[in-house]
Amino acid sequence: MGKKIAWVTDTAALLKEEFINDHNIHVLALNIVFEEGAFRETVDMTQNEFYDKLRVAKVHPKTSQPNFGEHVALYEKLKSEGYDCAIAVHTSVQLSGTFNSAFMASEQAGFKCYPIDSKIGSFPMGKMLEKGIEMVAGGSEPEEIVAELEDMTTRSELSFIPSNLTQLHKSGRVSGTAAFLSNLLNIKLVIAFDNGFCKMIEKVRADKRARNYVVNLLNKAREASNVSEVAVIHCNNEEGAIAWKNDLEKQYIDTKFIVLPLSACVGVHAGEGTVGLSWVRQ
Repeated sequence: MGKKIAWVTDTAALLKEEFINDHNIHVLALNIVFEEGAFRETVDMTQNEFYDKLRVAKVHPKTSQPNFGEHVALYEKLKSEGYDCAIAVHTSVQLSGTFNSAFMASEQAGFKCYPIDSKIGSFPMGKMLEKGIEMVAGGSEPEEIVAELEDMTTRSELSFIPSNLTQLHKSGRVSGTAAFLSNLLNIKLVIAFDNGFCKMIEKVRADKRARNYVVNLLNKAREASNVSEVAVIHCNNEEGAIAWKNDLEKQYIDTKFIVLPLSACVGVHAGEGTVGLSWVRQ
């Protein structure tokens, strides 16, 4: 009989509730810190409530990793429930300390954990969990699963286009002058994950050009290897994401497209209206 493995992640993955319940996934909530205090994503506020608060916030919110005490308590609970170990898929260590906290929390709880730095967020994190769960069902050992999921981090891609630079300015990512000129001239940035870091990879005029740039990234990925599923990701812009999905489905009839919201922690920086694409190469 194989080991009893628990699955742990954080809200950067923003998994669907059905998937969480079906596979008994334990989700640690990232925090959005407004002037009046911290709110746990998906626990203390919904996506809609977050954007409502963001629009009227006088002081720009910050983000923080899950409470360390909750991290320790989770591992103590898993230990008491008879789990042999946990595999924890966390958002990029360059964006959050959650991955590093997993080591310290498991040591404090005296419980074996295999933390994985996904080097990304959102859709690819969910795919890593799907693959890991499939491998457990096939009888794979934890070390085999971890090796496969770590390999997936090298094949995962995510690029997004903020609708404007207002939030990036508020969060200190761009200067006020740059934000003003970019919004005035309709300059769009394309931001992508690169080995765990979020980097600006292109700057163009007009939304259409920015989207074409991201689609060209998808084309290059498809030339390199198979891409069977693509997520159209968004920050409170489901209508725009669905419209883009419908256009893409006409171009790529052999590819499955889904629409997924991004974590509120991305919304803090990228802002409402952001859209993008994400996939995992085979």
